[in-house]
Amino acid sequence: MNAKEFSIRFYLLIAGSLLLLSAFLYLLHYAIFSDSHHIFIYLLGDFAFLPIEVLFVTLIIDRVLEQREKRSRMEKLNMVIGTFFSEVGSELLAHLSSFDLNCNDIRECLILGPEWKLEEFDLASQTVAEHDCMIGQSDDELDDLRGFLLSRRPFLITMLENSSLLEHETFTDLLWAVFHLTEELKYRTMLEQLPEMDHQHICSDIARAYGLLVREWLAYMRHLKSEYPYLYSLAMRTNPFNPKSSPVIED
Repeated sequence: MNAKEFSIRFYLLIAGSLLLLSAFLYLLHYAIFSDSHHIFIYLLGDFAFLPIEVLFVTLIIDRVLEQREKRSRMEKLNMVIGTFFSEVGSELLAHLSSFDLNCNDIRECLILGPEWKLEEFDLASQTVAEHDCMIGQSDDELDDLRGFLLSRRPFLITMLENSSLLEHETFTDLLWAVFHLTEELKYRTMLEQLPEMDHQHICSDIARAYGLLVREWLAYMRHLKSEYPYLYSLAMRTNPFNPKSSPVIED
C-alpha cells in the first residue's frame, strides 16, 4: 500500500467513524427522550445552517488564511532576494551596466530618491521596459565579469537549489539567466579576440541577464521603500547606477 492509498483509507475511516458516532448519538437521544420530532427539527436546522457555514469557512476564513500565508511566503522570498542583491545582484548591476552603451538613457530615472512614491517607481519601470540596451565589446570588462561571476558561482547554485524561489517566476528566470551567463564565461578560458559570432552570443546573454536584473532590482527597491525604509536608505546611497554613490551620510 502506497502513501496515497493509505491517506485515502485513513480519511474514509475517519469519515465513517464520525458518521457512525453521529448516528449513535441520535439513537441515544431517541432512546432517552423518545422524541423524534425534536431530533428532526434540530437535524433540519443543522442542514439549513450548513451553506452559511460553508460560506464562512471556505470563502471567507480560508481566503483570509490563504492571503496571510501568501504574505508570509512573499516575505520569506523577499528576504532571499535581498540576500541575492547583497551578495551578487548590486555588484553585478555595476558590472553589466558598464557594457550598456545606452545606459545613460535610463541612469537618471534609476537614481532613487528618499521621497519616491509609487508613481516614480512605475515611471522607472516603464522606462526600463522600453529601454533598448546596446552591449558593447570590452575584453577587460568581460574578463572582470567572468572573475566576479565565477567567484559567486557556489552562491548561485545554492540559490537555484532553493525550492521556494519557484513561486517567484520572474526572479527564477533572472537566476537562470545569470547562471547561464556564468557557465558561458566559465568554459571560455581566453576572452580576447573571440569570433564575432561567439561574441554576439555572449552579448545576447549579457543583455538578457541585464534586463531581468534591472527590473528585479527596481521591484526590490520598491519593496524596501514600502516595508524597510532603513534598508532602502542604504540601497539608495549605494545605488550602482549613481556614479556619485557613497554609503557615507553627508549633511
